[in-house]
Amino acid sequence: MPHNATMAAMTSSEFEAWQTPKDLFVRLNEEFNFTLDAAASKENALCSEFFTVEDDALSLCWKGRVFLNPPYGRQKTGDFVRKAVAERDNAEVIVVLVPSRTDTRWFHDVVYQQAGIDVRFIKGRLKSPGRKVPWPFASMLIVIYPTPKRGS
Repeated sequence: MPHNATMAAMTSSEFEAWQTPKDLFVRLNEEFNFTLDAAASKENALCSEFFTVEDDALSLCWKGRVFLNPPYGRQKTGDFVRKAVAERDNAEVIVVLVPSRTDTRWFHDVVYQQAGIDVRFIKGRLKSPGRKVPWPFASMLIVIYPTPKRGS
């Protein structure tokens, strides 16, 4: 178990880096065939096309089949989820991996009960590659499709 100070840092809204578990990405990629990792680094990118912090994904257009494991901070997660929903008509699909925080404003304002958005709760706790300790929170996937057309 991590030291109390480490656990406090990991569960605070300031801790951001949670590397996507490879087995989860492989399963999702088999279903969605991703073309863009919208929040990555050169060291952990999961697609050949990716955006880094330096690229500023929040200011770019997202196209194709997008995977997003955004920074996890009180403001940043919401900003990335809002951006994903705003980009839904530029992309074929956007799949977002985030903490399962259904009490947040961003969840209720831009995700909950919205047409063309599916929420999938992940059973158990995820583990980042090379880590023995699971993430200290539950996770969910937000699957965002283009805006449904009227009468569809």
